[in-house]
Amino acid sequence: MREMNLMLQDYRLTTAEILYHMPDHPGVLQTFVWQDYDIAPQFPVLSKFVKFWEENIDGRLHSVKVATSGLVQPTRYCHASALMTLQ
Repeated sequence: MREMNLMLQDYRLTTAEILYHMPDHPGVLQTFVWQDYDIAPQFPVLSKFVKFWEENIDGRLHSVKVATSGLVQPTRYCHASALMTLQ
């Protein structure tokens, strides 16, 4: 129910791929995937998380890629055209 209330307030499911430098090996990049409901294009929830990261986590950020879903819509349904059994 929380998710539906957020969607009605223009929040959309947002996913961020965060690349950061490993603290012990700065030449090596590590990936962290973050996902929450946020408002595009300002992304206040993601911005708060990135600020927390910069202040409290040792791994220096390299880049952040963001993807967000569109409007609230019904789930897509696809009927299978064939049924096969693998032996």
